[in-house]
Amino acid sequence: MNIPTPLLDTINIPADLRKLEILQLANLAAELRAETIDAVSLTGGHLGAGLGVIELTIALHYTFNTPEDRIIWDVGHQSYPHKILTGRRNRIRSLRQAGGLSGFTRRSESEYDPFGAAHSSTSISAGLGMSIARDLQGGTNNVIAVIGDGAMSAGMAYEAMNNAGAAQSRLIVILNDNDMSIAPPVGAMSAYLARLVSGKTYRSLRDFGKQLARRLPRFFHEKAKRAEEYTRGFWTGGTLFEEMGFYYVGPIDGHNLDHLLPVLKNVRDMKDGPILVHVVTQKGKGYAPAEASDDKYHGVAKFDVITGAQTKSISNAPSYTKVFGESLIKEAAKDEKIVAITAAMPTGTGVDAFASVYPTRSFDVGIAEQHAVTFAAGLATEGFKPFVAIYSTFLQRAYDQIVHDVSIQNLPVRFAIDRAGLVGADGATHAGSFDVTYLSCLPNMVVMAASDEAELVHMVATAASYNSGPIAFRYPRGDGIGVELPEVGVALEIGKGRVLKEGSDVALLCFGTRMSETLKAAEELGIHGIGCTVADARFAKPLDKDLVFDLARSHKVLFTIEEGSVGGFGSHVMQLLSEAGLLDGNLKVRNLALPDIYQEHDKPDNMYAEAGLDSTGIVKKVKDVLGFHQPV
Repeated sequence: MNIPTPLLDTINIPADLRKLEILQLANLAAELRAETIDAVSLTGGHLGAGLGVIELTIALHYTFNTPEDRIIWDVGHQSYPHKILTGRRNRIRSLRQAGGLSGFTRRSESEYDPFGAAHSSTSISAGLGMSIARDLQGGTNNVIAVIGDGAMSAGMAYEAMNNAGAAQSRLIVILNDNDMSIAPPVGAMSAYLARLVSGKTYRSLRDFGKQLARRLPRFFHEKAKRAEEYTRGFWTGGTLFEEMGFYYVGPIDGHNLDHLLPVLKNVRDMKDGPILVHVVTQKGKGYAPAEASDDKYHGVAKFDVITGAQTKSISNAPSYTKVFGESLIKEAAKDEKIVAITAAMPTGTGVDAFASVYPTRSFDVGIAEQHAVTFAAGLATEGFKPFVAIYSTFLQRAYDQIVHDVSIQNLPVRFAIDRAGLVGADGATHAGSFDVTYLSCLPNMVVMAASDEAELVHMVATAASYNSGPIAFRYPRGDGIGVELPEVGVALEIGKGRVLKEGSDVALLCFGTRMSETLKAAEELGIHGIGCTVADARFAKPLDKDLVFDLARSHKVLFTIEEGSVGGFGSHVMQLLSEAGLLDGNLKVRNLALPDIYQEHDKPDNMYAEAGLDSTGIVKKVKDVLGFHQPV
């Protein structure tokens, strides 16, 4: 008996996909869904979003002539099926692994990734840039931006749509409505109407009507235009998008290829202006554990395909995120003015725990970091104590608001910066490399970093009690090191560090959670007769001047150690020593920071080793500076 070759085995690039008959595409979707589930079960990653766009991915590559036609996936965490269909199936099980495929779209990875993305709400802006570039060069290719409903909560998406509506360049936006259910598809009638209004006949009649209406007096012209828009909006929705200058089509079932394909073909053949196609999908579609999950298996560890059970690393220490959430709850019990704000990441930041206890004092503003910061500033003006919990990489998006709406006005907004430092498999786009640098340069700002989970408890208490201006504290992704947690946090003296170990030869001044590796390095150096003082800076701003001066005057070499970019904590120490004239003598100062590159995704331990910020790297740096050579 001959076993038919799986359809997916016949496809290396989308040109192969376009050779299939339409009736074969449903079977291909089933195979692609199974392949995606199997791959992510081995690597971990973003699963639910990709499963939700299986049919849409096939329909787009079947209808459009990629890569000449550009498909831009907003954020990119739903792009795994796209990668499988675009020549990367043989590497799909290297997702997010060292030397493997990125978990997001990446220009350097494939010509089918026209724009790299990992933060949301950028696709329409990038797509408009590509469509205008095409027009300026006399091109005819299509540009398609696929954006989720969650990403539409960010102002940048509307800025882009406003520009696109005014420019009237031919741009296709696919609104993938997979969570908020802006408008559910209503079966055959919805599909019929979408196909009708996107079809050539309707558009020709519409254009004829427009031409006729223009010959009427202006009053009747405007009435006719509004009547057509109202009638179409009544049956199909999309009034907001129409007002922004987009031709709206939808909603349609994003899992029904019989509905998707004719609409996309009609849209492809439209020649004028921006178009928005509203597609309704389900996250986790076709995989029962994902469909049953509250977060639709958005991000998963490795898992068992049969049961859906995820493989979790076992640790006796709580995560830093959990420590923050529980500490904030305790502080809020003592102070009713404390409120928590997050930008679409309640679980990731620990604000969900706070919200379960204080639902009226917790605010998830959506993917709107800029708004989150200014919203917090407004609360602060009225005497409240807002804690803005945002990942380091996402807080970058609100920098202007931090400067103008918080720092210049010296408002006591508290910034809880999760995912500080390197984050591993998500790579450079999600690394928290720059927050110390971009915050410490601001007047009025206090910047702290916890060296362990117990210190984090105290820093939450410090932020809660500090009312003289903005204050930030950073902590990494993952679990703590297992130290005993204090029952209650105690407010730290602002700008004061602490000495953990005394030595006479070199001083190791650490800022943040590289402290455990610094202490290991000091032990090893001690074995070789090199005495080390180890100090926890606690504050990058204001610096503990007395501590820095004492270390500089009593040691041969001073090393600063931080899990942040060049220009951060170490640079401020150098500035302080330079102004004090302490760099003019025999003191040597060396700064250990993240390298001036975007590090490739890997396990965090490997990334820190590459950066020279593990105990081995610290020992090597100290020995090199001292000219220490091990006797043979």
